[in-house]
Parts: sequence; structure tokens; C-alpha cells
Amino acid sequence: MNSLSLDEFDYELPEERIAQYPVSPRDASKLLIYKHPTIQHTIFRELPKLLPANSALFFNNTKVIPARLFFQKKTGATIEIFLVNPVFPTAVTDKAMLVTESATWKCMIGNLKRWDSETTLTLEIHTEKGEPLQLQASLYNRKEQLVTFRWTPSHLSFAEMLTCCGQIPLPPYLKRKAEKNDYQTYQTVYSKKEGAVAAPTAGLHFTENVLEELQKRNIRLEELTLHVSAGTFQPIKGSIETHTMHKEQIIVSKSNVETLLNRTFVTAVGTTSMRTLESLYWYGVLLQENPHAEFFIPQNIAYEYCGSLPSLEEAVQKVQKRMQALQTEILIGETQIFIRPGYDFKVCNALITNFHQPKSTLILLVAAFTNGNWKKIYDYALQNEFRFLSYGDSSILFRNEPT
Repeated sequence: MNSLSLDEFDYELPEERIAQYPVSPRDASKLLIYKHPTIQHTIFRELPKLLPANSALFFNNTKVIPARLFFQKKTGATIEIFLVNPVFPTAVTDKAMLVTESATWKCMIGNLKRWDSETTLTLEIHTEKGEPLQLQASLYNRKEQLVTFRWTPSHLSFAEMLTCCGQIPLPPYLKRKAEKNDYQTYQTVYSKKEGAVAAPTAGLHFTENVLEELQKRNIRLEELTLHVSAGTFQPIKGSIETHTMHKEQIIVSKSNVETLLNRTFVTAVGTTSMRTLESLYWYGVLLQENPHAEFFIPQNIAYEYCGSLPSLEEAVQKVQKRMQALQTEILIGETQIFIRPGYDFKVCNALITNFHQPKSTLILLVAAFTNGNWKKIYDYALQNEFRFLSYGDSSILFRNEPT
């Protein structure tokens, strides 16, 4: 593969084009439509008319947790703890949210130098029912930034405790504190599985009405899970080839697999859904080599794999067979897949996504999906007053023409 220069994926994003708040209602946002070589736009609520009947739409049903915790030391110093992923007693995010009494998480810690290892931080508040709640945080491993939390009442789950103690983690580029409305608007209407520290923002535009219209057109609505990590905002440092992608936990279901085998046109709602679906294909490739392969997709598998590649159907059938052997309805895995120009898409025919930051891994994904036409698309969006980033407008990008 030819070397890629990060400067090729830069563009000027004026500060005033970064949406600070979402439009209301959600489906009133603009929707850019890209079908090579044409670009036009409409309103998001028109989306159902643009998708082929009998196709499939895959949503990421992860739910954003109040991942920011602020502790005040007796000296007056503020320590911010940003949850990244659970470590103990379980690394499975869905299960970690149900843990009671204590838990250890990998974190990012603001003002770490002011937190000595012997000091236990304490936060005391009241629940909505007026019940006193105490949360304690202690450093389990300073170098790794592992934090052990203990709380009373101990019958509260980790998720219930966070709801009382935490703040919603708005993206850093919004440069404002979370407000009451953000607790609703920074969630998709179909969010279910708690564990994300950033919203799968392509889904923020969907309303119950849009979902109903999609179903009327016999479009299959499928839910999978990728718990979005803070790594989604991690800038590329150095070269594209040496960038280390973040790992994210993914969950796919028996229904997801069956739908991929039965529907010929697949649309991913967001880059997270796309990364999950493409990872599912590559898991089928690994199972072809080893029927007991671990469900972990390394970042460069698509560029380094030397064996013969199965068709989409063959790969998905391998996954289906694995699920049958395990007698399970779901598979939990991890992906580090890095989708960039040169990637050969195996699953997705269309992508619904917002407009992303310059020089980001998400721009690289869009560039790959549009065969390098991302700049033309972004120029159109800038010229037509589109709003950018998490609370901004949307696009649907077709890789293959719907039939």
C-alpha cells in the first residue's frame, strides 16, 4: 500500500460551523446525499425514501454513561476521573454496569499529579430519593491509571451510582459544560446498552416517526453494540501507518448474522456500526483459519492478511457456525480495526454519518468508503451551511447504487 500523508485529510473547519446544540426536532437536521458523482441534500426525515425496500439498517444501541467524575480534595484541588473501560470484577461492559459495592476501571485522570497514592477521594451527595450516597475512589495503579471505586449504599449498581455522581461526557471540542438537556439529546432514542463514553452520533437524528417509516418500507432494523471509547477523539500522532487504534468492545447477535445472510443491501448507521459489521466479516476470516479463534480483530488485518478471503456469505456462515457450537445468541468481542484508504469493504453498501474532525481516523474511514471523494463532499457541506461534528447535520453515503 502506498504511504498516506495525514495532510491529505485536512480541511478548514470554521469554529462557527461546529454545532454547539442539536436541532429540534432531531429529524429536522439536514441530510447530504452522496451517490457518485452527484451530491444533493434534503431533510433527515426523508431518509426512509432513499433506502431500498427489503434492505437492512444496522444501529449501534450503546448508551452513553455519565463517565466524568469530579472529586474535590481537602486542599481545594479538583481531580477529574474519566472512565475508559472496566477491568475488575469483569471487563465485559454490560456486566460491569450491574456490579454492586466496588469496581476497578481504567481511567483518564485530570490533575493526577495532585493525587497522591495514599489519598482516598470521597464524593458525598444525595440520590433523587434523598438517600445519602458516598463514593470513594482510590488509585489501584498510578502508571496504568486504574481506579478502584467503592460506594454506599452498596446495593446500588455501578450504573445507578454513576447516574447520581457522574456527568455526561460531551466531546472536548464543544468547549462547554454539560447541561440538563444534554442528558437526553446526547443519547439516541434507541439507546439501551450502557457503556459508551461518547455517543454514536449518526443515530442522534433518528426519531420514532423515522423508525416507523423505515419499517413500513420493509427495511429491517437491526441493533448491534459497540461501546464507543474515548479513543474515538484521539488524534493521529505522527504518521497514519504508525497510529495505534483504540480497542472497543463489540456485541453481535444471532439476528444480526441471520439478517446479513438474508438481506443484500446493508446500511450502517454510523462509523461504529460499520466498524462492527466489517469486524464481523474478519472474524469469519479468522474462524476459517481456526474454528476456535478469539473474537479480536487487530487493526491492520485487512492490509496484512495473506490467506484466501471468503465471500461475505461464507465468512458470516463461519460466525453462525461458531455461535451454534457455543450455543449462544450473542458474541462479545473486541475490535481495533483501522479502516482507511485502501480498505476493501466487505459488508456495507451505504453509510449514515455526521461530519467529522479534520485529520481524524473517522475522516480516513469516510475517505475510504467514498473512494477518496470525501473532500468534494465536505466542500459541498461547508458551502451549503451544514452544521458539523457530534450535534451537527448528517449524510448518507452510497458505495453501491440501491436496486
